Amino acid sequence: RVQPVESGGGSVQAGGSLTLSCTAPGFTYNTCGMAWHRQAAGKQREWVSSISSLGFTSYTDSVKGRFTISKDKAKDTVYLQMNSLKPEDTAMYSCKTNGNSWCLDNSWGQGTQVTVSS
Repeated sequence: RVQPVESGGGSVQAGGSLTLSCTAPGFTYNTCGMAWHRQAAGKQREWVSSISSLGFTSYTDSVKGRFTISKDKAKDTVYLQMNSLKPEDTAMYSCKTNGNSWCLDNSWGQGTQVTVSS
């Protein structure tokens, strides 16, 4: 069972940018997709963006046009480029593989905190 490792979070002012990384060994070989989720304090976890094994991408409406998901197959890593950040983007961001049974069986990463100040 694989636990992805997230990194790249931090504190920025509104309008700033951050790039998050999520590394999950075996992600590419096992043809997994990857999804980013976030959880703000006192709120439920919400889906943010996904990239399929074939590279198809999708985003929740609140981040469309601002966030870009991509992957580096050679590094088993998925990135989330976040631009024009808003205070409401403040949350713990975590990733998880999806797709076939191997992918679904993996655990959540520890997460990386993103804090956006106004």
